[in-house]
Order: sequence, then structure tokens, then C-alpha cells
Amino acid sequence: MIQNDMSRRRLLGLGLGLGAAASLTLAGCGGGDDSASGPAAGNGGKEYTGPKVDLKLWNGFTGGDGEIFKTLVNQFNTEHKNIAVSVATYQWEDYYNKLPGAASSGNGPDIAVMHMDQLATFAARGVITELDDVAKNLELAEGDFAPTVWKGGLYNNKRYGIPLDMHPLGFYYNKTVMQKAGLDPNKPPTTKDDYVAALTELKKAGIQGFWVSPFQFTGGMTFYSLLNQWGATLFDADVAKATFNSDPAVEACTWLVDMIKQGFSPANVGQDADYLSFKSGKNAFTWNGIWQINDLKKSPDVQWGVAPLPQIGSKPAAWANSHNFTIVKQRANDANKVSGAKVFINWLSEHSLDWAKGGQVPARKAVREGAEFKALPEISSLAPELEYAAFPPAAPGLGEVMTTFYNSFNEAALGKKSPKQALDDGVAKANKQLEDNRKKYGS
Repeated sequence: MIQNDMSRRRLLGLGLGLGAAASLTLAGCGGGDDSASGPAAGNGGKEYTGPKVDLKLWNGFTGGDGEIFKTLVNQFNTEHKNIAVSVATYQWEDYYNKLPGAASSGNGPDIAVMHMDQLATFAARGVITELDDVAKNLELAEGDFAPTVWKGGLYNNKRYGIPLDMHPLGFYYNKTVMQKAGLDPNKPPTTKDDYVAALTELKKAGIQGFWVSPFQFTGGMTFYSLLNQWGATLFDADVAKATFNSDPAVEACTWLVDMIKQGFSPANVGQDADYLSFKSGKNAFTWNGIWQINDLKKSPDVQWGVAPLPQIGSKPAAWANSHNFTIVKQRANDANKVSGAKVFINWLSEHSLDWAKGGQVPARKAVREGAEFKALPEISSLAPELEYAAFPPAAPGLGEVMTTFYNSFNEAALGKKSPKQALDDGVAKANKQLEDNRKKYGS
């Protein structure tokens, strides 16, 4: 069970690295006019009064969240007799590789759940359709969501995604291990000084309290968060040049690598060993995704808590990604199907409180601020991170570039290169990839 959960969540937020494979078959994708079958009996998602339509929906929710998602779809189908949604679930990696070819051959889904960092690539290749009319007719605006999440659904100033949720990194602390070092288990560190002080006490007690993973999950995502906390950026404003070797970025990387050099973390931490050691009481702190909350709830022997990431740099920041609903273009789109799809997207967005129970922060502000969401203590405790979440930029073909970024951190964490050399080399490679992307996507 752990194996399945681990492989699933490694791909949460990860179209990263999949963009190249997807783009090979995207160029042939196109879409017919939405009115190909005549005027649609709908009004941009408010309601659908036309003949019954059967809609195919693809997603990558292969864990416990998948069961919650299917339950919500079944509820929708019960309430909407003229719309029948069928669900197909794939591993995220297979999903993103399969979608372009299916769409170009006319066998794609009508609705696709897609991570924010994938929207620009699929929009640039014409796989998904614009949803500005949905936002307009449903009177959705930035004020209904966190600004970062809302803007993440845009590409070239047009909307392609309606956000459903946000899944950030959280700060997990093992209360039992903290007590062994004489720390207050109900007062996790929140600042750089508090964090180092706590690690020092843990070290005195013979505990390496913060295991730094050299892998994207979760060390790379931790570095992503710290880089933003130090005020650095991965790219310039136009995503034309990589900037993750700036002085603040090097400083953030050095601080994290020093955790290993100073003995607060062992060297060469294996994939997922940081989290597994946390569960087994070998370390005190782990920075991991919100999706681990439900897994920890299955381990009653572990006394744990979760909070927003400590502020190590000059400002708060946390890695995050977001699931968005998209509508896939078909060779000959059926306007009634498109109208029905918009109704489904709106309905599930409004029911995102139930989705939150699967381990996600709802994108809609009204849901996050409601008493029922606040009654989910662990998940709602990470909701404040939504206001300063560090999301991937909206640029097509960014997957390979992000892989280069994470590989650069890997080399620094493993001691193969100094932080500065690793990031300098990474930026040189990333800039070539960004140039290739401009040629490939015409932007």
C-alpha cells in the first residue's frame, strides 16, 4: 500500500519532465468549432437543458483520493439525468503521455484533470479549449480564489483551467521525537533561529532531526520553497532565462546542504527515506506534501502534527501545485457535450469541500473560509500557504527545464558539486532548453 501511495504522490504535481514526451504528438491536435453540432443547450456552466450527453473524464487520482473523486462523480450523475460522466483513471505519467495521441485521434476525453504546470503546454498545442466564457457566465473572478491559483489557469491571457484545489508542502513534526530532545511537542519551530536551535537539541540527543533528500521528492521541492523564501526566482519574468543561480538562490541551497555537512541530516538519503524515517521515529521534521496527512492518519502509533513551512528566509513561501479542470478539443466537438462538461466543472468546483477530505486545499475562497473546512484541522492548517504558494510559471514545455533544476540540487545535495557550481551548470543547461522551447512553441 505504501508503495502505491509513494509512486502516486511522486507524480502529484508532476507533469514535470513529461512535457517532452507529450509534445511529440501534440502538433496534430486540433479542435472543431464548439458549435459544430448546432447551438448548445447550455449557458457556460450554469445549467444544461439539452438531450442526454455521455462525457468521458480522465484523471490520475489512483490513491484514496480517487475513491472520493468517483463518489462525487456518481453524486453528480444522480443529480443530472441528462449528463452521464464516466471516469477513466491512469497513473499521472501514463496519463500525460497518452492524452495527446488520444485527442488527436478523436478518442480523447471530454474533460481532463490537469496540473497547473501542464496547462500552458497543452494549450500551446491546441489540445485543450479556452474557458473564459465559463468564468464569465459563472461570474468567477480572482477574488473568489487565491490570486496565485487563479492566475495559474491562464496562458497568453486566456483561461484554460478552472482550479479545483491546491496541494502544498507542509511541515510535519514528530512529537515523540521532539520530547526525547526536551522540546515542546506542541510548539514546532517557525523561524530559522528556532529551527536550528531545535535541530541542535535533537543532535545533542543523538538524533539527526531533518533528513535532506537529494531527490525531487522531497528535497528538491524543499529547495524550491527555500529559494522563494530567500526572494530568488527560478526564471526571469518572461521565462526566457533561468535565474536559479542568483546569489540568494545559492545561499538558500547552501543552507540546505549545510544541514548535511553539520550533521543534522545523514548524507545520501534514499528516496522516501526521509518520510519513512519520520514515521518510524528516527527523525523529527520532514517537509512533505499535504497528501501525506491521510497516510499518517492510518498510523495511530505515530504522534505527529502538521503546520505551514517554517520561514527560514526573508519571507514565507511553499512549493505547491494545483489540479485544474480542462475541456479537451475533439476533431468535431459536440456543442452539447461541451455545455454539459462546463456544468460538471462548475458543480464539482462548488463541491470542493468534499474533495478536500481527500487531502487537498479547496481553491474556492468561500469553501476555505467555511466552518466545515475549518473542521478538518490538519488539512485546513495548511490553507494559509495558499496566499504565498510558489507555483510553477505558465510556460509551455517547462517540464524538462524543471527536471534540470531538480537535478542541479541533487548534485549539490550529494556533494558532487558545490551549490554554486551545481546551480551555474544547471542554469547553463536550462537556458539552452528554454531557447529550444521558444523555437518549438513559437513564443
